[in-house]
Amino acid sequence: MRGRVPGNRVKLWVLLEATRWHVAAALLGLVFVSLLIVGAVDPVPLGEAIESVDPVETVFQAFVTAIITGVTLVVTINQLVLSQELGPLGDQRDRMEGALDARRAIESELDVDVAPADPSAFLRVIVEAARDRSDRLVAASDGAEEDVRDRIETFAESVVDNADEVGDQLDAAEFGTFGVVSAALNFNYSGKIYEARRLRAACADDLSDETDAAFAELLDALELFGPAREHVKTLYFQWELINLSRVLLYAALPALVVAVSMIVFFDAGVASWSVLGVAGPVWLTSGAVTVALVPFVFLVAYILRIATVAKRTLAIGPFVLRGSEDES
Repeated sequence: MRGRVPGNRVKLWVLLEATRWHVAAALLGLVFVSLLIVGAVDPVPLGEAIESVDPVETVFQAFVTAIITGVTLVVTINQLVLSQELGPLGDQRDRMEGALDARRAIESELDVDVAPADPSAFLRVIVEAARDRSDRLVAASDGAEEDVRDRIETFAESVVDNADEVGDQLDAAEFGTFGVVSAALNFNYSGKIYEARRLRAACADDLSDETDAAFAELLDALELFGPAREHVKTLYFQWELINLSRVLLYAALPALVVAVSMIVFFDAGVASWSVLGVAGPVWLTSGAVTVALVPFVFLVAYILRIATVAKRTLAIGPFVLRGSEDES
C-alpha cells in the first residue's frame, strides 16, 4: 500500500501501523513538554496568575465537564457496536444463513471443502487462489502472439508478487491486531481487476478460448477478495471500537480524580519548589493537564487509524479514488 500511494511513509506508519498506545504516549509526552516550555518562558509566573484570576480552576472545571461528556460518548460507541448484534431470533437466523451462503459460494468457487474460520487464513485462501490462477493464465497464453503473451506475463507476475507478499503477511497475522487488515489493504485487488478486464478487452481478438477462460477464473478469484476484505474490516472496526470504549472508561476515572483534585486542593503554596529552573506549579499543572487529556488522546489515536482505513477502502471494486503508481 505504501508503494502504491504517494505520500509521507512516516505519516502513514503513524496513522496505521504504529501501536495505538505508543501513539497516545507520544502525543501525551508532546503535550507535557510543550506545557513545561510555555510555563518556563511565560513572563507572568503561574503562582502570581493563580492569586489574581486562578486559570487552573477554570481549566480543570472545563476538563471535568469534558471527561463526563466523554463517558457519554463511550455509551454511544457501545450502542453503535451493539445495535448490529441485538435483534430478534429471525434476524439472527438470517444473519447466520447469509454468512453460510457466502462461505458456500466461496468454497464452491475456490473448490475447497471448508473455508478456514480464521479471518487471516480465510483471506489467504482467496489470495493463494488468485496467485494459482495467475500461473494458469500464463500457461494458457503460451500459444498467443509474443506481444500479447508478454503483456499477460507482466500482469500475472504483478499479481503473483503481490499475492506472495500478502500471503506471507497474513500467515503471520492474528485477528485482533491490525496485522490482518494491514495485509488485506496491501493486496491491490481493485487495480488487478481493472488491469485484467482492460487487458482482456484489448487482446480479445487474439485470445484463445482457454486463455479467455483463465482470465475469467482469475477475475472471479479477485472479485471474491473485495467482499471478504470488507467483512473482515467491519469485524475489525467493531473490535477496535470495543477496545476504545474500554480504554476510555479505564482512563476516565483517574483523569476525573486528577481534575477534581486540582480544583479542590491545588494552590501555588503547595508547590513552592522548582526543578531545572521550572517552578513547581508549572510541573504539577502540566502533569495534571496531561493526565486529564488521556481519554481524549486515546480517542484521537484510535479514531485516526479507523478513519484512515475507512478512507482508503471507500470504494469496492475497480475504482481508483487517489493517485497510484499502478495507474497507466
